[in-house]
Amino acid sequence: MSQARLFVGNLSYDTGESDLQDHFAQAGAILSVNLMLDKLSGRSRGFAFVEFSSPDEAQKAIELFHGQEFQGRKLSVNVARPREERPPREDRPPRERYSGNADRGPRERYGNREDRPSRDRY
Repeated sequence: MSQARLFVGNLSYDTGESDLQDHFAQAGAILSVNLMLDKLSGRSRGFAFVEFSSPDEAQKAIELFHGQEFQGRKLSVNVARPREERPPREDRPPRERYSGNADRGPRERYGNREDRPSRDRY
């Protein structure tokens, strides 16, 4: 194993970076803990990355913590894979609220009152 960065999954949404720092310090010297947060809510997404100072310490952490319970959940601890490059999103114009009629007002869409659709069903 040549990498010292680990993926830690199945975390409780209440877990903080300091909780992970304290727990994983049992395996060795930690360089960084990066808890992934949801952009909109700011809550944990349930996974993190923990980087150790050596590959041996990272391997020890996998052996100690993979499948073990932490804050009520069984952890998934694996070597982190490199981030996959994704193709860029297509640049497309924003969706129109009224397809085909977005730039026209109600009079232009329906004409005079007599030309508008009737609200009476019967």
